[in-house]
Amino acid sequence: MPEEPNGQSDFSALYRTTLAPLRRYLTRLLGNASEAQDLAHDAYMRVYPTISSQSARRPAALLYTAARRLAINRLKHRSVSPIARDAFIPEMSASADPSVEEQVITRQELDLLEEAIAQLPEGCRAVLLMCKIEQLSHREIADRLSIAVSTVEKQHARALRLLRTAMEGRLDS
Repeated sequence: MPEEPNGQSDFSALYRTTLAPLRRYLTRLLGNASEAQDLAHDAYMRVYPTISSQSARRPAALLYTAARRLAINRLKHRSVSPIARDAFIPEMSASADPSVEEQVITRQELDLLEEAIAQLPEGCRAVLLMCKIEQLSHREIADRLSIAVSTVEKQHARALRLLRTAMEGRLDS
């Protein structure tokens, strides 16, 4: 990003160059484009004072760090207090017991998922299981495996991408 004398211009340039990639990044983290848009806005609001005063050496890194922290907090909040959206609409609420057909389908999907996980490369599988089963952060996984956090992030993303592809192919057939 070119150096400009005005902090407002720096922020405007940062906003233009990072808005779309930041939204995509947050959508991947959260799984929800609308929520990602809201968090992106919040992240810009948090970093604006620092960037406009030109005290940030790497404004894009600051922005992504703020956005990632906001996303992590949102995800933690979801896991602590999940909202049962259909609980307020009686005709939409699920019965206590799933039907036999639903149980069979769920078991088949679970078997396919277990098979797909077993087919993952060893590093991807280890990172995925530590993230999803042990619920460790990328930093904790990196420390445990003695690898860089960026490597953990890449292996986690690759594992999810490979699983998605495998499951789409198996569920379609």
